[in-house]
Amino acid sequence: MRQAAKRLIYLAFFAATMSAPAYAQSPGGTLAKIRDSGEIRLGHRDVSVPFSYLDDNQKPVGFAMDLCGRIVDAVKRELKLPSLQTKLQPIQLSTQIPLIENGTIDIVCGPATNTLERQKVVAFSNTIFVSSIRAAVRKDGPIKTFQDMNGRAVSLTSGSTSIALLTARAQEKNFQTKNMLTPDHGASFLALTTGRSDAFVMDDILLASLIANSANPADWRIIDDSLRTEPYGLIIRKGDAEFKALVDKTLVAMMTNNEFQELYAKWFTRPIPPKNVNLNFPMTAPLKDAVANPNDKGV
Repeated sequence: MRQAAKRLIYLAFFAATMSAPAYAQSPGGTLAKIRDSGEIRLGHRDVSVPFSYLDDNQKPVGFAMDLCGRIVDAVKRELKLPSLQTKLQPIQLSTQIPLIENGTIDIVCGPATNTLERQKVVAFSNTIFVSSIRAAVRKDGPIKTFQDMNGRAVSLTSGSTSIALLTARAQEKNFQTKNMLTPDHGASFLALTTGRSDAFVMDDILLASLIANSANPADWRIIDDSLRTEPYGLIIRKGDAEFKALVDKTLVAMMTNNEFQELYAKWFTRPIPPKNVNLNFPMTAPLKDAVANPNDKGV
């Protein structure tokens, strides 16, 4: 009787030991989740031009959406599921990480700064864009660096990281600016275009979008000097090495065969819907470096 009991305990332990690796790999992985559900869920933004936004037909379009489309194709090939369904889920800045964590979406198809703080709860793909905190100024004006703003009025959006970064640079280089805080980016840009400020400090791609959609785009330029660069990546679940490897492999292949560069040109240097505005934003040196040397480093 005692030997029979021991045998049952051993068999139970052996079964648990043998089944543990399969349980760890299958139910928890994004690819397994996609395979079992027959669908992949993409989170998209509504107004993040040109990364992820709605066109005239309320269809999500943009650079990040195109990249995610290629990743979906790779998942179909990997799982041998040509009929895999794609589900689109609107997200906001405040909801993108919780929706990744709880499994509502499988990947964020939009602009997301890869920070060390965020890496504590989610993972990022290799860098797809590098933003810089720069300044929009009048094209025929004298400002070429942040030090040239000494004694001048500078518009800044309340709550933005630009405020602390500009303050730190001013202290480091021993100059002072007359900061004008506004409630939103539109008001900051309006202060510049109406002559109430000499510069507007913000994320360069946002500045490019505001300039491109202004009444007189040729009147404005973005200085080369930068306060900080911020890498963007596609957000995925943390601890899922298999899915991350597939995402990164897809992006690297695109960067190698020039498809990534072509998509970039499509969205950043050519007219885009819905107004056929050209952002005129060619690849910056930091992004070219990220394409030549793919990585997922955060800031």
